[in-house]
Amino acid sequence: MADIPWRGDAVSLVEAFRRGERSPLEELRATFAAISRSKLNAFCFLDQEAAERDAKNADISLPFGGVPFGVKELDSVAGWPDTEACMIFKDRRATTTDTQVNRICRVGGAVKVGQTTASEFGGVNLTRTVLHGATHNPWKHGHTPGGSSGGTASGVAGGLVTLATGGDGGGSIRIPAGFTGLVGLKATFGRIPRGPGASNGNLTTVTGCLSRSVRDTARWFDVANGHEAHDPLSLPRVSGWEAGLGTISTAGLRVAVVSNFGGGVVSPAMWQVIESAAENLIKVAGLKRRDSVDVSLPRLGAAWSITGMAAIQFQLGDQWPACADQLTPEIRYGVSRTENLYGTEARGKFEKRRIELNNRMAQIFSEVDLIITASNPDIAFNAEGPLPDTFGGIVAGAGNNGVLTFPANIYGNPGISVPVGFVDGLPVGMQIMARHFEEPLLLDLALALERTNPWPLVAP
Repeated sequence: MADIPWRGDAVSLVEAFRRGERSPLEELRATFAAISRSKLNAFCFLDQEAAERDAKNADISLPFGGVPFGVKELDSVAGWPDTEACMIFKDRRATTTDTQVNRICRVGGAVKVGQTTASEFGGVNLTRTVLHGATHNPWKHGHTPGGSSGGTASGVAGGLVTLATGGDGGGSIRIPAGFTGLVGLKATFGRIPRGPGASNGNLTTVTGCLSRSVRDTARWFDVANGHEAHDPLSLPRVSGWEAGLGTISTAGLRVAVVSNFGGGVVSPAMWQVIESAAENLIKVAGLKRRDSVDVSLPRLGAAWSITGMAAIQFQLGDQWPACADQLTPEIRYGVSRTENLYGTEARGKFEKRRIELNNRMAQIFSEVDLIITASNPDIAFNAEGPLPDTFGGIVAGAGNNGVLTFPANIYGNPGISVPVGFVDGLPVGMQIMARHFEEPLLLDLALALERTNPWPLVAP
């Protein structure tokens, strides 16, 4: 009888099921017991009865057969809470299940445990809400796992589940992966369908997972990707990402290693770790470093924020502004600050700047094949906030959060966060970006790092 959840990755858990060393039901019960003991506040809703039924009937021949997994609070599962991590919608229930969740369960055979906490409306780079309180980083209690997929990161790195869903509209997979020592792939826009019922919004959000290993992420995308009619912008199906790991030739690819990508400011101590990891990757993968490339980008955050906050205000409807005290400080400030700013001029400026950024990214990727930078400006900060405005003693401003990850959301190209070390006992994530549709290349580079400098799969 398993008394604690599996400490390895999801692929090895499936293999243990197939060898008869554990059973899906034993694993599930160990998972629920661990969640009940945990002080991470990684889960906000559990569906134990349905999960036990699914575990008893699990087909372990499937890619994730019998593996318990978490579903991010902002993702939909019919009958589960549909709160947007917001107190105002605490009693609302979902009527549909997202395509990704359906595929991971039906095609992959995984068992959904419950919801992992998220930041309110996915709008903040930490996970602390009025509805659920603060979620903690398993590497150091009292520090954030990031956001908006913070509960997912906390639960996976904290040893509760091997996998959970994530979403990335401005860094919300890569940021928490970087803070908690996990693999976080933000895929090409449209790789996994959203919805049914998801808004296209600013055309920045993608879905995926946070995992402990490169092969887990590759298998996840093998299962979940492919066009679906409810999402007309979703991409055609591809396959073979896990089977193809380690087969891509990387020798001679040009790479820019940039500490200030997007105008970001990175803590010197963290950049020293990333620079060392980048040099190691360049050596083992046979990359060619290019230091003379202009990687400057137009700033787009303010215009993006205005459009995003307008969408949140629309969801709040006639409850705004009376509901202001029920919102987190960041969302309350954002909606108040941008109220009445959205209109034809704001929309025009946003699209103009999107075009400018797209042109710059295209130019950069005509000169290099890869960009390496940090996933976050610094290591994880206080779980209760506020967002820090200094990094390693450098005054950067709270707007520094997300600057490193945001450009790939606007441009739609893939980026991956990979664990590369620690500062003060907290994980450091290195971000690698490539051109559209080159996720297999990013996975191979991540695999090279995993093989040459393996990371702990869970926090101690």
